[in-house]
Amino acid sequence: MAARLAARLPRWHLSPRALDVLRLIVIGKRNKEIGDALDITEGAVKIHVSSVLCKLGVSDRTEAATAALQRGIVQLDG
Repeated sequence: MAARLAARLPRWHLSPRALDVLRLIVIGKRNKEIGDALDITEGAVKIHVSSVLCKLGVSDRTEAATAALQRGIVQLDG
């Protein structure tokens, strides 16, 4: 049953922390800035960024930001 439920989840299902990282990518933050903002190491940020890219099926941060905005995963304020 768990496998069937997992198959139903969108491919881009992201953890809360990955969503935080993605939101900061969308506004143009670098890994060091993301780490400082979230109080995590730059290495941890790199792992989250790689996971986000994979789950969104994109190859770089720019594509991730574009996909996040187009799919409504992240919204720009203002």
